[in-house]
Amino acid sequence: MLPPFDYFTYRHARSTKRQERAARFASLPAEYHADFSSFDKTIINKPVEELVQEIQDSSLAPTDVLRTYGKVAVKAQEKSNCITELLLPEAEKWAQSEVNLKGPLAGIPISLKDSVQVKGFDITLGYARLAGKPYAEDGPMVKLLKDAGAVPYAKTALPVTLLSFESANGLWGTCLNPHVPDYSPGGSTGGEGALLALGGRIGIGSDVAGSVRVPAAWSGIYSLRCSTGRWPKTGVNTSMAGQEGIASVFSPMARTLNDLTYFTRAIISMKPWKYDHTVHPISWRNEEEDEAKSKKLRIGLMSTDGVIPPTPAIQRAIDTTVAALRAAGHDVSEIAPPAAADPFTGLNLASQLLNADGCDTFNSHFYSFEPSDPGAAQLSLICNLPRPLKYLYYLYVRYIRRDAKWATLIRSFGHKSSTDQWKLVAKREAFRSAWHGWWDAKPQQYDFILCPVNATPALPHKAMKDAVSSCGYTFLWNLLDYSAGVLPISHVDPNKDSLAAPYRTVLKQLGANHALARGAWMHYDARKMAGLPTAVQVVGRRWQEEKVLGYMAAVERALEEYADPVTGEGGKYDLIELD
Repeated sequence: MLPPFDYFTYRHARSTKRQERAARFASLPAEYHADFSSFDKTIINKPVEELVQEIQDSSLAPTDVLRTYGKVAVKAQEKSNCITELLLPEAEKWAQSEVNLKGPLAGIPISLKDSVQVKGFDITLGYARLAGKPYAEDGPMVKLLKDAGAVPYAKTALPVTLLSFESANGLWGTCLNPHVPDYSPGGSTGGEGALLALGGRIGIGSDVAGSVRVPAAWSGIYSLRCSTGRWPKTGVNTSMAGQEGIASVFSPMARTLNDLTYFTRAIISMKPWKYDHTVHPISWRNEEEDEAKSKKLRIGLMSTDGVIPPTPAIQRAIDTTVAALRAAGHDVSEIAPPAAADPFTGLNLASQLLNADGCDTFNSHFYSFEPSDPGAAQLSLICNLPRPLKYLYYLYVRYIRRDAKWATLIRSFGHKSSTDQWKLVAKREAFRSAWHGWWDAKPQQYDFILCPVNATPALPHKAMKDAVSSCGYTFLWNLLDYSAGVLPISHVDPNKDSLAAPYRTVLKQLGANHALARGAWMHYDARKMAGLPTAVQVVGRRWQEEKVLGYMAAVERALEEYADPVTGEGGKYDLIELD
């Protein structure tokens, strides 16, 4: 159907997919809708390696484990609208006949971002145009999972365009934060964040600017952004096929650090390079993980990216972590990033690389009047301003508003020729080289860098219209292709984390009164945000996944042993209690 009448095709697809999903949940046997039993809670809280052992020795049936997580899916969907495609009852058949129950993930239920290819199901990415097109076969990632013994049981919510820290689209609706529903669970892998926080086990998402790390931080779980070539990435779909200026990487997420580490190790032990030509044949290096856990660490602290200062709740999470690490005997010192490759320069470069097509590709999938993501819509608007008008806007922002940072971002944001693209890639490589040399040189030589995941805790729904560029704390490491992990620290406290003055006043005092900072800080309200998680980011270098997981374990151990000298409060994060 031709525009604008294809709007009715969008409406039909939306109605059909939502009805299909509702029917799938409604048709589940009654046991899936029952309350959690003591058996269910034992399964959910038992370390993953124990579950695997019990399934392998036949003392526990994989279908019993799967039914527990089916209950999790039902309850999580009711609370957060986090699931797109429910893979039950197909998963029950897979658990009985198709998965390898001798593998390192024997019988472990796995949830997947909607973009992963599973036989018999669509990959809609939230676009109505992609609905009603189920795949005939599993993609390589799902084949690997089943060979490892894992049982895919749900596909989860994401934002249309996949370029947002929100997770909403016209096809499936809005995914809600599992702690405070008026807020986003993060994006673009927000459905995974919500499901795992509400009792899910292990999941897989993708990350091009923070898309597994921000959902982990905003939902209160753990994630690891792998370097390119360490984790499978074929057998998926994307809103921006062919975009390689900032490569998207698929990466693991989990409810606990133990699960995250075990899962990552298990996937690498399966030699994923045999399933996916993009994976480098790098075996798991146990000695690097063990050393990172056990030695005295030299830690670089990036308390701010120099663009958007951390809000009080995030600053408290950083301060608590630093205090715990120092109390545990580790050395922590503030870093001074390389002058020629500072974080704002990286944000500008990464933004141009990611949207070098002028936002054409992700917009090409929409039907007429199908809603876009507010942040992606802002990017599209700036990209497609006529050149004279964009220059006038730049002049206004730069010299009338005196906002040099926002002016710099918008001036060159738009369609790039092949020549322009090549120049940007050359700048990216020079940027990476500068960081490589800086980290190796004295006095740096850090084991890892500790920094915020985002300047704010979770933001309210539709806030991406204002905060679309608030991604520097994660986007920088995508540009550099560094491995980076996220672990939750605490929750927003309405008293401890309130602003001492109106946000504009505070930003002026911090020297950050520009549009990028205002767009994020304008939504900060510790009273409304009370209970939302706070988190920190542990950043290693390229292909250092083992070390980063070891460093995360050292950080978590330091927090568990730490008691605030004034309040006596400990640093252990509390997961959501299951009903």
